[in-house]
Amino acid sequence: MRPQSPVQIDIKGKRIGGGPRPLICLPLLADTQASLLEQAGDIPTLKPDLIEWRVDALDILADTRSVAQTLAALHAMSNAWPLLFTCRIAAEGGMQALSAAMRLALYQMAITSGQVDMIDIELSSGRETIQELRSMCRPAGVKLILSYHDFGRTPDSDALLQKLLDAEQAGADIAKVAVMPRDSRDVLTVLNVTHLARQQMKIPLIAISMGHGGVITRIAGGLFGSDITFASGTATTAPGQLSITDLRKAWSVMSW
Repeated sequence: MRPQSPVQIDIKGKRIGGGPRPLICLPLLADTQASLLEQAGDIPTLKPDLIEWRVDALDILADTRSVAQTLAALHAMSNAWPLLFTCRIAAEGGMQALSAAMRLALYQMAITSGQVDMIDIELSSGRETIQELRSMCRPAGVKLILSYHDFGRTPDSDALLQKLLDAEQAGADIAKVAVMPRDSRDVLTVLNVTHLARQQMKIPLIAISMGHGGVITRIAGGLFGSDITFASGTATTAPGQLSITDLRKAWSVMSW
């Protein structure tokens, strides 16, 4: 039996941190509203557990009102699924450079819209931004993911574990790390850190080794304590991301 999170989160009938397997999150990545809604049309067929809108790909990103209209249209199509709203910074894989003030305005809009269930912001956003958004999330019933991404390398075990612990200490509801392996030892580092973090942390966590070499963490990370894995439909948001179909084929061998 895979290790369970002491604190579990229930959103629209999905439990994050518990259950026999991790949850599958389907990312939506599109530069126009029309393309985004076309991807959303595949959700009932793909049957993910959660969906993530990577809003940083949208061509109207600087226009908060237009982004809000697009969010409303997406919500109308997919409100049965828990929705994660993410505006990734360019330094950690985001599609556009955006000022901190504009990103903050987008997150504030999303939190107060009543149309998102979770947001994801980077630990590198800074204490002040994290505290401000956290203070908005709690009364709105929105869960906060604090994340760390490194597309160039994998930090050592102590440093990577500390990122997860820092996220919990900063008030995250879910802590996330995603890093790039240089060799197989780096992949083992991620799996080992996942195991150690699950023993030390109370909240759900996500730990991913990216790229082709890290695919095993997307498939089997749940055995070590990772609670969400990301798998694609038509849009891939990170190197090594499997399709939902291929992920489920791999899980069928594990009786998941």
